[in-house]
Amino acid sequence: MKSLSTERKFSSRELLYKCALFLVTVVVIAYFLPREGRFNYQFDINKPWKYGLLQASFDFPIYKKEDEMRKEQDSIMERYTPYFQVNKTVGAQMIEKFRKDYSGGLNKIIPHPAYRQYLEKMLEKIYEAGIISPNDLSLLQKDTVGRIQIVDQNTSNLTDVEDVYTFKRAYELLIGADTVHYQKTLLQRCNLNDYITPNLTYDMEKSEAARQDLLGELSWANGFVMNGQKIIDRGEIVDEHTYNILKSLEKEWNKRSETVTEKRLTFLGQLLFVAILVGCFMIYLELFRHDYYDKHRCLALLFIIIIIFPVISSVMVEHAFLSIYIVPFAMIPMMVRIFLDSRTAFMAHVITILICSICLRSPHEFILLQTLAGMVGIYSLRELSQRSQLLRSALFVACSYSVMYLALDLIHVSELEQLNTSIYFSFILNGILLLFTYPLLFILEKIFGFTSNVTLVELSNINNKLMREMSEVAPGTFQHSLQLANLTAAAANRIDADSQLVRTGAMYHDIGKMLNPVFFTENQSGVNPHDQLSYKQSAQIVINHVADGLKLAERHDLPQVIKDFIRTHHGKGLTKYFYISYVNTHPGEEVDTEAFQYPGPNPFTKEQAILMMADAVEAASRSLPEYTEESISTLVDKIIDGQVNDGFFKDCPITFKDIATVKAVFKEKLKTMYHTRISYPELKK
Repeated sequence: MKSLSTERKFSSRELLYKCALFLVTVVVIAYFLPREGRFNYQFDINKPWKYGLLQASFDFPIYKKEDEMRKEQDSIMERYTPYFQVNKTVGAQMIEKFRKDYSGGLNKIIPHPAYRQYLEKMLEKIYEAGIISPNDLSLLQKDTVGRIQIVDQNTSNLTDVEDVYTFKRAYELLIGADTVHYQKTLLQRCNLNDYITPNLTYDMEKSEAARQDLLGELSWANGFVMNGQKIIDRGEIVDEHTYNILKSLEKEWNKRSETVTEKRLTFLGQLLFVAILVGCFMIYLELFRHDYYDKHRCLALLFIIIIIFPVISSVMVEHAFLSIYIVPFAMIPMMVRIFLDSRTAFMAHVITILICSICLRSPHEFILLQTLAGMVGIYSLRELSQRSQLLRSALFVACSYSVMYLALDLIHVSELEQLNTSIYFSFILNGILLLFTYPLLFILEKIFGFTSNVTLVELSNINNKLMREMSEVAPGTFQHSLQLANLTAAAANRIDADSQLVRTGAMYHDIGKMLNPVFFTENQSGVNPHDQLSYKQSAQIVINHVADGLKLAERHDLPQVIKDFIRTHHGKGLTKYFYISYVNTHPGEEVDTEAFQYPGPNPFTKEQAILMMADAVEAASRSLPEYTEESISTLVDKIIDGQVNDGFFKDCPITFKDIATVKAVFKEKLKTMYHTRISYPELKK
């Protein structure tokens, strides 16, 4: 029997595999977790709050309404006066240019000197007031600015915008200021536009500083919310004040999510959070389920499940797609329970929902509901053997969601009308999606090589093709297998082994005899073909039923666990009848035991050990001359004790207590099977 304290050898390859699996799991989950602080609540003024308790997770101001802010801003901006720098050399240059042009030919158009003096005087007046560019004027008009500051070196003069000139106003002044003494048509021929250019330049730095000074006087908030302060609870009406707080929280949330630094810090925190939880799960496996921890397929199944559900949850939350309660999280513990065990199923479920909870704004309610649903799923599906069990489990899970949510809802509402009834449709849809566990089991079996109870039940059906063929080709072997199935299942139940697994294994352990059925005593009817063969030839034919069984199992795509029963039901034992007969007929000769030995291996599970014991006991019991309590008990003890002494169970996790229990079950069942029937009296005439 296998010692529980056997030291495990260190393997760098195994360590590398587990480290890689850990890193991939953590990075993939953290990559998909949402990092943008989106405000995913839907609310309206004077409507009830349909979510759970909402508390402030950071300090933030209560912003004023947009229309209120706009009025205050417009009122303050009436005092805004942008700054313009005046360039006096521009005016002097333009006047000097006019004088040159007048001497160079313009005097022919306006020969009278009075025109020249008039235009010079008007240009001096215009440049003294200032000329502004069209672009700057449009900005002033857009901001409804009425006055500007004209800066001349160290002095600043406040001037109305109406007192400065544009191109159009300056031109109109030149040609139309005195139409009585100066002909307008004559002035229009002088191309006076050439002497009009802006001498006022917008001073952005000073103007923006003046704007910010004014806006600094504006109060953007009319209150403050502290970290941890209650904002609103389920069922409460969203009044005007609460509406403003929620809008302010949404604004701050979106503002915080825009910074690259915060996103990096969030991603780092998510990595650390996921790493801690996944690390705890690996520690659990190392301490309590090392048989799973050492198997790659078990680890792969567990970590793929842990990856898939957080990714689905993250995508749904990121895109605000339907309700998170539609996702059938109870599928996690149900699948793990079917393939592995209840404790690991619950741990995998808890770790997964804790990871998923950081995607949500109200994680506590989510954790409570999913924990209850997982426990109900595990309890209701302890052993899946029929499809109706899955339907029942889905119904129980949906009901558990509804009852728990109703309990939480009743705690937070003051009137029945405030209950959130729409979420119950999500629970119903969750139960429907949970039914897809059945086809997923088939896919996982094919990918990871697991075998569910459903598959075992289907295989143990005597009406399937291989069983029908055995009953026709090798009826004695078929009956032996049926007897063995009942015997092993009874023993397995008593020592907490997998009864369905050993029952199915017993049905298929001797299928190799179908290829040569007449060479096995249970199928013979008077003629024994071994009489014509040597002991070694007979032994090889009998031994070959193991290899033949494996070929048939491969041909019919039987699961690996069933193939293991075929390989181990004789272990590395001898075909004792032919071996002893050969030794007796060849006294003094050194016998090669390998010619009479099965290829093995010896059993390495409890179920395989039970089958080996039952196979030997059931076969030997047929040769008993009489069936008494003493003869059956002596036979069982002799055969099983001999197997223990031969070391067949050294690699098997079965205890002496288990073996004693199995012996007791075999004795009880064999007494019942071979109980002498009473003879019925004949009717006297």
